[in-house]
Amino acid sequence: MLLTIDIGTSSFKSALWDYEGSRKAFASSPLSAGNIDGTRHEADPTQWISAFGQCCGKLGNVKQADAVVISGNGPTLVPVLNPQSSFLNSKSSILNSNAILWLDRRAVKYQDEVSRVMGGFVDAGFFLPKILAVKNDDNELYERTKFFLGCPEYLAYSLTGEARNVFPCEGFDRWFWNDSVLEKLSLDKSKFPAFIKPGDQFGMLLPQISERFGFQKNIPVFSGGPDFFASILGSGVTEPNQACDRTGSSEGINLCTQNRINDSRLMSYSHPVKPFWNLSGIINTTGKAIDWGCGLLSAASFDDFIALAKTSIAGSGSLIFHPYLAGERAPLWNASLRADFSGISLSSSRSDFANSILEGICFAIRDVLAVMNEAGGEANQLRVTGRLSGCSYLNQLKSDITGLEILEGVHKDAELLGLAIIGACSLGRFSSYKEASASLCRIERRYEPDVKNKELYDQSFMEYRVSSSQIS
Repeated sequence: MLLTIDIGTSSFKSALWDYEGSRKAFASSPLSAGNIDGTRHEADPTQWISAFGQCCGKLGNVKQADAVVISGNGPTLVPVLNPQSSFLNSKSSILNSNAILWLDRRAVKYQDEVSRVMGGFVDAGFFLPKILAVKNDDNELYERTKFFLGCPEYLAYSLTGEARNVFPCEGFDRWFWNDSVLEKLSLDKSKFPAFIKPGDQFGMLLPQISERFGFQKNIPVFSGGPDFFASILGSGVTEPNQACDRTGSSEGINLCTQNRINDSRLMSYSHPVKPFWNLSGIINTTGKAIDWGCGLLSAASFDDFIALAKTSIAGSGSLIFHPYLAGERAPLWNASLRADFSGISLSSSRSDFANSILEGICFAIRDVLAVMNEAGGEANQLRVTGRLSGCSYLNQLKSDITGLEILEGVHKDAELLGLAIIGACSLGRFSSYKEASASLCRIERRYEPDVKNKELYDQSFMEYRVSSSQIS
């Protein structure tokens, strides 16, 4: 069996899988994050270590695991202050700085400098602008930092004692570093551990970890790469024109293309399945927008929010929402953007506002897909995964607004299944990612566009795009 771990922004998820794609056990643990002045978003990285221990206890049969495979949110940066701090050290929380989350915007003033060095735009949320912000704005922290790690790399270091960073795949050169880049930015290369790739081994579980939680001895810990890499495989996106919609606090659209497509509004990386490419666009605040909407509209839960939205009508009484609650990445790449509602009237109700938030998320997805189409990449289906993927009302809205067939998998957390695929291939159980994905991925439900809403949503989307251009 395989133990897979996905570190999200709000929850730590884990599962045990057999080699036929059956999930034998699942455990999760809530995570917390701090929002300081609306710009600084941080989390205590030691909570990921605590969550690992809690989940091992809930899973109960980790002795059957042949390997551990780890992925996590990003680009989240962890300045590690003491590389000797142990998983078992109860004082380890004072030996590490807070993690600077993917949503953090403090490095906006350094993104231009990094972009010049990298030869293309690098958003403030990526690693290098954040590291420059640490160096220039908190030099004491920079000097004390032994090395910089990503989120899953930090947990892997804690479990194995081996510090590694993960270079996901070809096409990531603009977002990561090499010796030349570090020299140009005057960064100390000793603080940057060597790269490995998805599917490579971080190391073996430390003996004290195996003993404490009941693992077999000498269990390998593999990199699952970033969460999108695992989601693509776990959702079964292995052929051109298939797309994965990763739902969560943010939303990532990943389209499989025959050839590489270069467009400054999007990102293009090699696909896990060769020789294809992955055309990608990330929307900053989708699940976060729903969480915000729950508070704004006094909805006690996600289910209550959806129930409220259902009492509205298609088009939300002409309300249109732009979900730019923390700026926007694709396709606008503007950290200064802010959300708004247009079309508010005396007849606008709570249910209209709730439904408009959901429709606004779907318009943002359609916007990314439209840019992909303009650039030469066409999606003919969208496979949903993640926190919001089991919501039939939202899935139908996505189908109606994008005009695409929506596929909902049996396993809603495709990251975890994708990690099992990566681990199974690393252990030699399958000859390729494509073979493993075809064998283990199964679809539970399909959604088709409701043609009676097409004209309405086409018109609303045009209004959404026009007003987006005005506020950007």
